[in-house]
Amino acid sequence: MSPRPHNFNAGPAILPLGVMEEVRESLLDTNETGLSVMEWSHRSPDYDAVRGDVEERLFRLLGLEADHGFRLLLLQGGASLQFAMVPMNLARGRQGAYVLTGAWAKKALAEAKRLGLGEEAWSGAETNFNRLPSEGDWAEPDACAYVHLTSNNTIFGTQYKQLPRTEAPLVIDMSSDILSGPIDMDRVGLIYAGAQKNLGPAGVTVVLVREDLLGRTPEGLPAYLDYRAHLKADGIYNTPNTFGVYLMGRVLAWIERHGGLDGMARRNGDKARVLYDEIGRTGFYRTTADVDSQSLMNVTFRLPSEDLEKQFVQEAKSSGFVGLKGHRSVGGCRASIYNACPPESVQALVSFMQEFEETNG
Repeated sequence: MSPRPHNFNAGPAILPLGVMEEVRESLLDTNETGLSVMEWSHRSPDYDAVRGDVEERLFRLLGLEADHGFRLLLLQGGASLQFAMVPMNLARGRQGAYVLTGAWAKKALAEAKRLGLGEEAWSGAETNFNRLPSEGDWAEPDACAYVHLTSNNTIFGTQYKQLPRTEAPLVIDMSSDILSGPIDMDRVGLIYAGAQKNLGPAGVTVVLVREDLLGRTPEGLPAYLDYRAHLKADGIYNTPNTFGVYLMGRVLAWIERHGGLDGMARRNGDKARVLYDEIGRTGFYRTTADVDSQSLMNVTFRLPSEDLEKQFVQEAKSSGFVGLKGHRSVGGCRASIYNACPPESVQALVSFMQEFEETNG
């Protein structure tokens, strides 16, 4: 097997090596059933146990005890399908208020507007989404159905360090930073997240919805787009991604072994600090996000010229670093350092950055 490169892909992203090794060992015979999880019936007791384990571990990590009032759905379609399902289920004829901090929030609003159910509450477009709104930058519209925000912006490298308090239920796209640290669930109405950055492989979408909000879902929705249909069917309204759910359970167990969400917060904070310190050391590299808004998941930065950026990405790839090219819409460079990214990879990147600056600075 070839040496594993340092993986900074934005998504699908790095998975914990120990989890990959564990799954490799169990791939042909999962949980001593004689079959692979990919061969199980989704209606079997074996899959029921796996799904139950995922729910139990996730709620425990979030600090949600019995009677916590949240329901879990494990769906498909990624965050993109949730852009439509959220307003369909929660708007009830009113407008959702959207805080636009990047490309994915804009797409979410566009889907809500297709349904006549979304309006802009704030936008960072004038400064190219380099910051998040401060307290008082935006006002919650009267009688809005919910407030929607994207907690971490992969393209622009910004992240909420603390969730805002809102009068209307807070709906959060947490696809790129879910479980990267503690979450104040008292402030949450609904969370949705694609699994492919911090939870597992692509193909599973987590939806955590406060149970009282399910009463808003109107009659007559297409069944697959109705949250209640999935809950009534116990998560098997259609055939789920059984392998993805199984692997997600192994990732959740890995997070628990590494100190839970407090452990992830320390791990991610330490990694980001090392990288941001290097970026700010001489001025050869510069971040694109305001200091107060900088992401611990996606560190975006520029070099003195686009030619140097292309050279940096090419030489980095030759040296065993993948995924450092910035998003095609903004250019520059980006290091995605999700939960599973080991501190050793960040330290190796810093050493490469120093060598590159010595040669080209």
